[in-house]
Amino acid sequence: MKDCMTSASALTPSRLAIGIDLGGTNIKAALINRDSAERIACLSRPTRDGELADGVPAFAHSIRDIVRELEAAAGAGTLPVGLSAPGLAHPKGRHIDWMPGRMLGLEKFDWPAFLDRDAQVINDAQAALLGEVWTGSARGCQDVFMITLGTGVGGAVLSGGRLLRGFTGRGGHLGHISIDAHAPKDIFNTPGSLESFLGNKTLHDRCGGRYENTHVLVAAAAAGEAQARCLWLESVRHLAVGITSLINVLDPELVVLGGGIASGAGDELMRPLQAFMDELEWRPGGHRVRLALASAGEWAGACGCVAMLNQLHPQVPAA
Repeated sequence: MKDCMTSASALTPSRLAIGIDLGGTNIKAALINRDSAERIACLSRPTRDGELADGVPAFAHSIRDIVRELEAAAGAGTLPVGLSAPGLAHPKGRHIDWMPGRMLGLEKFDWPAFLDRDAQVINDAQAALLGEVWTGSARGCQDVFMITLGTGVGGAVLSGGRLLRGFTGRGGHLGHISIDAHAPKDIFNTPGSLESFLGNKTLHDRCGGRYENTHVLVAAAAAGEAQARCLWLESVRHLAVGITSLINVLDPELVVLGGGIASGAGDELMRPLQAFMDELEWRPGGHRVRLALASAGEWAGACGCVAMLNQLHPQVPAA
């Protein structure tokens, strides 16, 4: 166990659930109080993507062991599990329908059957947004969208208090809106997507290999290097164009910026982004949409998984 450990003795099993955030590098899991969002026990394990054991992904065996450990920590029997992962989640939440190219064995893997319990699966960016709404920068919001900036660019939308999933589960893939109709297509066949201008995986092509990653680029821009500053501001302007377009469609009360690039850049992102928004955003009646960095931390996805369970199976508050 790591990071948190408190007493679960005062809680009945119905007040507890397990949230699991399955990432490409690590699995983060937490035993969570469904009333307060308190993390009672937490642990992290390497994902071991690409490894199989008895024909089953190694991460699936790790997750089953994690569930047993957290149930033992709770002193409870079988607990409900919420699990987030990259890709398109099946509408009924049993598995990830589509995740090509990585996370070997994740597609169509039936989590309720493997774990032999109630288990609901959700996209990782959607889980992160629900975590922010429950415990972070978007606490209490009913209309908010989140853009995650990292290796790629992801997103999720809460509209009228409901998570936007869409017909096939791809609702909220905000990184794949088109910013430039004449630019090359991205992996989802979208020309000039937001991801193409912000994602870490496209930086090498955008800078000609000059900067190893976006953190290095931002540090160089902050230090006054002209080429870095020009490229970074160009990227942030594209982000502002995307956010402005999404605001016109979704009319949120708040936009949350998350992911490793956003948390690492901090004010170096927010200052120019707000300046571009002042230039571009349509503000009827003088109303401006708030921007905020994600604040729920590394356990946002795990918390968001439990928030999803609460939405699907509302709990009567404890007396």
